[in-house]
Amino acid sequence: MVTIIIGLYVTQLTGSVSAVGLVLGAYTAPLVLFLLLGGVIADRLPRRAVMIGSDAVRGVLHAAVAVLIALDAAQVWHLVLVGLLFGTAAAFFRPAYTGLVPQCVPEELIQPAQALTGISREVSTVAGPAIGTALVIGVGAGAAYALDVVTFAISIAFLLRVRPRVRGAPGVRSTIVLELKEGWTAVRERAWVWATIAAFSVTLLCGLAPYFTLGASIAGEQYGEVAVYGLVQIATGAGMVAGSVWGSRWRPRFPLRMAMGGTLAWPLCLVAFALGAPIGALAVTAVAGGIGLGLFGVWWETALAQRIPPHLLSRVSAYDWMGSFAFLPAGYVLAGVVGEAVGASPTLLVGACLCAVALAAGLIPRETRMLPQPAA
Repeated sequence: MVTIIIGLYVTQLTGSVSAVGLVLGAYTAPLVLFLLLGGVIADRLPRRAVMIGSDAVRGVLHAAVAVLIALDAAQVWHLVLVGLLFGTAAAFFRPAYTGLVPQCVPEELIQPAQALTGISREVSTVAGPAIGTALVIGVGAGAAYALDVVTFAISIAFLLRVRPRVRGAPGVRSTIVLELKEGWTAVRERAWVWATIAAFSVTLLCGLAPYFTLGASIAGEQYGEVAVYGLVQIATGAGMVAGSVWGSRWRPRFPLRMAMGGTLAWPLCLVAFALGAPIGALAVTAVAGGIGLGLFGVWWETALAQRIPPHLLSRVSAYDWMGSFAFLPAGYVLAGVVGEAVGASPTLLVGACLCAVALAAGLIPRETRMLPQPAA
């Protein structure tokens, strides 16, 4: 919801896509900088406690934004400052989350558990843009931020009820630097891990960053209505829900081969959006792209949980998140600058083509294509 809110609100506030990119970059840059530290902390401390602390900080920050908007005092620099602090707190949540999920179920239920978390996440992906778009356009961005504060409170309430099990042998405590190296070694030794991370790093830089930065402008240019931007996200989210449900039961022989192949539908959605395709065709490509992303999410998280030693999982996850998001802050800013120079639609169109190339290249390592489904 928040990404959609930022795109719509900052566009309303300034009329500048560069400002949208600047704010989105502020949310993402510290996430990249502190993810590795977050991974070490999540492997050292109780993961549930780390997540609760992160939720509390982020809830307070967005409460401050809601107040500023209500007072008609919000400025771009306020949103940039909040984004920097928000992204720092989020860097500690994500690795802890990845490590906590397998601790909540028996080993044989890890894939259905990953699918269930994917379904809940993608349901919010459907509901979030719809609610965010309706609130910003119909009521105001302050109400949208206030609702986001409530979501963090709900998250904390549920986390307080989680009772994670002990999983695997504990790691040997050493210095932060040595523990970071240990996590990097685990990534480097597995081609299926680092190649997939590299593919998505390019994908987010060339596809996701231009889409989020320029999406509202493209919707206005191509369709005459910025709400289409939110509708595309809703359709993609619906596809991701379907993909997550499907992935809960489907156990292909070579899951990552199928996962990476399925993601190739998503760049097609970006192409259709950039070219102003008819709404019906755009919706079909968005749903198809969402299904591919939903299947990928389930199978990727399951592969990490099953094949990475538990005491390293949060650190490997941190490298995953950091690698995927490494160029995203620059991508937001660059997309805004290039979009203003050559046009929003051409920028997204070229980025979508580069996405397709990157995702296809992720299938080059034999280890990715031939990684088998573990025995039951």
